[in-house]
Amino acid sequence: MTENLYNKAKALKKATYEYEFSICTLVTRKDEYNEMVDSFQRSGFTDDICEFIYADNTKSNLFDAYEAINYFLRQANGKYIILCHQDILINKDNVADLKKRLSDLDIKDQNWAICSNSGAAGPNHVVYHISYPDGSFMNKGKFPLKVSAIDENFILVKNEAFLKVSNDLKGFHLYGTDLCLQAELNGYSAYVIPFNLTHKSLGNKNEEFYVIRKKLISKYDDFFRNRWIQTNVSIFYLSGSIFKLFYGNSITLFFARIFNGIKKKI
Repeated sequence: MTENLYNKAKALKKATYEYEFSICTLVTRKDEYNEMVDSFQRSGFTDDICEFIYADNTKSNLFDAYEAINYFLRQANGKYIILCHQDILINKDNVADLKKRLSDLDIKDQNWAICSNSGAAGPNHVVYHISYPDGSFMNKGKFPLKVSAIDENFILVKNEAFLKVSNDLKGFHLYGTDLCLQAELNGYSAYVIPFNLTHKSLGNKNEEFYVIRKKLISKYDDFFRNRWIQTNVSIFYLSGSIFKLFYGNSITLFFARIFNGIKKKI
């Protein structure tokens, strides 16, 4: 006879979403944010399918970008979470165009989790599909294109991917790159898609950018280092090097254990 389950336990259910899109923005200028929201709504991102969430930095930097994004990703109720700058205008493509691009991505790669209108697929391979207030339209790439980094002006994330950015990075730069690296670590991919909008800025690589860049490089250099992994029941070697077989063999492990034992005694 099968025993009853504990009557206060809850069965796990897959997530359902109240909205199709959650549009999330760090705000420093209310008038510019209001103009952005208006452009979204006029392009079909209406209140029945969208929620708008903002981090209020109008008086002071209450949130840095990494902290705000993790709050956005945790609290958003949309199937797709749009992380965007306040200085964009959805005045070129519309909600139907975006839905079509997402449908195309679903066909191409079921494991996609992030997309943007600009990014990079490798060294000297920057791609983009974006307009600027002077009327220029910048278009380079064969889309949708899988990339390793994205621009932060417009980022769309699948809510069901449960992504986040690093807790040990702070500031207002390179969170798109960090998000792509976190996605790849979790088995997901990122793409640039042809979704055209107007971005009022070309970006600002100030002194803070280079500080965050250095910290991001240091973080991932350390994480991706060659190393032995010891579990309770197994030991193995991690490396992307072509010399993995040399470093990860039993003889090297023997000397590694001796070295570790010496360190413990010091």
